[in-house]
Amino acid sequence: MKLAYRIVELRRKYPFTISGHTTVADNVIYITLEHDGVIGYGEGCPGYYFSETLEDELKFLSKLKLEQFNNPTDIETILSYVDGVEAGHTAAKAGVDIALHDLVGKLTGLPCYKLFNSDPAKMPETTLTIGMDTPDMIRKKVLEAEGFHLLKVKLGGDNDKAIIETIRSVSDLPLTVDANQGWHNKEEALEMIHWLKERNTIFIEQPMPREQRDNNAWITEHSPLPTVGDEAVQRLADVDQAKGVYTGINIKMVKCTGMHEGYKMILRARELGLKLMVGCMGESSVAILGAAAIAPQCDWVDLDSTWLISNNPYKDPVLENGKIILNDQPGLGLQQL
Repeated sequence: MKLAYRIVELRRKYPFTISGHTTVADNVIYITLEHDGVIGYGEGCPGYYFSETLEDELKFLSKLKLEQFNNPTDIETILSYVDGVEAGHTAAKAGVDIALHDLVGKLTGLPCYKLFNSDPAKMPETTLTIGMDTPDMIRKKVLEAEGFHLLKVKLGGDNDKAIIETIRSVSDLPLTVDANQGWHNKEEALEMIHWLKERNTIFIEQPMPREQRDNNAWITEHSPLPTVGDEAVQRLADVDQAKGVYTGINIKMVKCTGMHEGYKMILRARELGLKLMVGCMGESSVAILGAAAIAPQCDWVDLDSTWLISNNPYKDPVLENGKIILNDQPGLGLQQL
């Protein structure tokens, strides 16, 4: 197999603010794997809470010797090698993983979701994320959320209730809430969760800082809503540690190294009785379609980033009745503009 990669800047339609961080654009790494004239496409988007820089990811990719592998369908062996070259670099590894699955799907004539025995009919509705902003901009974003039946709201600041009240002034759609580790007092956080439940909120994502396991566990024990670990649950090894601390976990391609490990996380979480969410960072359709292949096996879906960027090089996934529709094209089913 031949590996190639390039950097592309994906620009946000609007500045995207969460607790303690604002993004106007994301530099993503597009990755291709070629075998016998067939090309698989992948994407990695380094997250704001990772220590590696974009340059670090490129240096890691330069170390990979994938030409030694002549059978792309030996996914476990190939990805074990990639993961073992150097610790970390989960975004770059995710890009390789997604490209490999797209390649294998094309070589075998199978859509990626069939590689994981996912049932497209079981795809949950996806949320559209509303970042922190001025009241006028929040109302504008909510009113532009056509086709979506659920909204995800970023909280964790000093005006959380005002944000919710602003949304409720123009929409009664069900909400999910992501505090992004922004709450720091467990009693106040619990009080806020009770208030949010009365305003048609479904669950709370990462209520307190990830290192505060006891406080997050206390909130989960007393919360009237499910809690989901995001920053606290990155790879397969973290799933067992989430039991008793959160109700569920959020799987992201760039955290867990891609579809292969993401699927393993699903299996382990189900064994432990944990709820499952699949989410995203600032990726385009490549990584979103990768995550969508395993999304039907999850309870909640937040795969909205293609609708939040202004220069997606690929067609957005098909959205019907608030759900991403998986097609039967081999591989990811990616379509370039």
